[in-house]
Amino acid sequence: MTSSTAAPPGAPRRVLKREIGAIGMLWASVGSIIGSGWLFGAQNGLTAAGPAAVIAWVIGGVAVLVLALIHAELGGMYPVSGGSARFPHYAFGGAAGASFGWYAWLQTATVAPIEVSAMINYAKHYSFASGWLTADKTLTASGLVVAILLMAVISSINFLGVRALALTNSTATWWKVAVPLVAIFAIAMAGGGLHTGNFTAADGFAPGGLQGVLGAVSTSGIIFSYLGFEQADQLAGESTNPKRDVPLAIIGSVVIGVVVYVALQVVFLLALPASSIGSTWAQTTGDVVGAFTGPWAQLASLVGLGWLAAVLYADAIISPGGTGLIYTAATSRVSYGLARNGYVPTAFERLNANGVPWVGVIVSFVIGCVCFLPFPSWQSLVGLITSASVLMYAGAPLALAVFRKRLPEVERPYRLPGAAVLAPLGFVISDLIILWSGWDTDWKLAVAIVIGYVILFVSRAGGFTSHRPPLHWRSAQWLPVWLVGMLLITFASTYGGQGWLDLSVSLVVTAVFSLAIHYWAVAVSLPAEEIRAMIDQVAAEEDALPSLPSH
Repeated sequence: MTSSTAAPPGAPRRVLKREIGAIGMLWASVGSIIGSGWLFGAQNGLTAAGPAAVIAWVIGGVAVLVLALIHAELGGMYPVSGGSARFPHYAFGGAAGASFGWYAWLQTATVAPIEVSAMINYAKHYSFASGWLTADKTLTASGLVVAILLMAVISSINFLGVRALALTNSTATWWKVAVPLVAIFAIAMAGGGLHTGNFTAADGFAPGGLQGVLGAVSTSGIIFSYLGFEQADQLAGESTNPKRDVPLAIIGSVVIGVVVYVALQVVFLLALPASSIGSTWAQTTGDVVGAFTGPWAQLASLVGLGWLAAVLYADAIISPGGTGLIYTAATSRVSYGLARNGYVPTAFERLNANGVPWVGVIVSFVIGCVCFLPFPSWQSLVGLITSASVLMYAGAPLALAVFRKRLPEVERPYRLPGAAVLAPLGFVISDLIILWSGWDTDWKLAVAIVIGYVILFVSRAGGFTSHRPPLHWRSAQWLPVWLVGMLLITFASTYGGQGWLDLSVSLVVTAVFSLAIHYWAVAVSLPAEEIRAMIDQVAAEEDALPSLPSH
């Protein structure tokens, strides 16, 4: 395997630097969870599901917590850079590893432009930014220039190294956590008070029924808001004590996120004056909640907290900016991991003097700028990113089940209780979120997946990779069945599909199909000897993993 920096023979190889402590790891995940999602999630949840959005936030939190617990065990076992993209590689080999690596990269690369879009959306409050967006929230020429400049700033900070990144993010995250908490308590205590009657206002508590609640989990920004706990996995190769800090950061960040987001939804709902509630929760015209362009800042103004509104408009720059910063770092680490595994060109392995995968940072910047063209608004990408994320997350439950079966002797700094139940449950949850995203989102995701396979094929066939790992087709035989099957189920469902399967049948069919795929995948996974060989190779090259005993 070639050097990660293409250094001349005999030259010292640059490696990722282990410089992030426990707080830095925790804040990397928390800082990713509390981004633009808190600025828009409560409003979007309310318009999608009515007051029952509170239930949607709890459902989303429980779902993500199950996935986070699974990642906590894996991240403690194998603290490698870009970890969530590499676990399936160890369990199923080349074809599955390349696939899940692409899903991970697709998700991380497109979050930064979403955060920049949120910054510009809130900036409309200021007169100097009034010309950046059109009435339908599409970027104007001047808005596009500003978006590109913001992406450049985010990327530039990443070039300074992981220590500077962690320091910048930790500073921003203290602010990012404090502001939502201040907003919750200040608005709850404001003169207008909380209006419990809002639970039954407009067209009722749950106008869309259970289907509306479940759909809100995927499409209104709820799951998107909880995304980011895996950043501790992505940066594990740069943690000073990964076996301790990675599980702590993953679990701790999700718990913090759930508490904050549920409280935000409750307070946002109950603090709304009657004049801001239309005849239906989905109403989007007139002086109603759906027309807010800066929901929390405008709500603060309505309840007489002008000072808080000013703080929130400032936070609309800091919170999304911090999340974009971390996701740009994660994108470069995922591409680094893909290159180390031999899936994408060797150039992505190159590190600068600060130990940063600089080619990945540049590519992340370019792709982020391209995203502003077809997807100019915050919510236009939320459903797609959510589905791409759960595709990535789905690899973790499968990998956990494989490692429990094949490698029971390996040290587990955090051992997940009830893994035999939670691993298949985590895979079912992932597929349900894909279903709830709906056909209009999932077919676009399918196109993105096909594009990814073309890129991976060209990289391998053209000899642009550092090596050509075996693809292990037998261990990935379930993968195309899973992808096509989920697409067909969504097409046949009532979630934007043909409606051939009603709500309850769609849920049952998805759960049964997911369990069948899960146990099939585990049954055909790589033998223990091959898994050990691949992990030992990474341990030798990155000095990041413990060597596994041979059996």
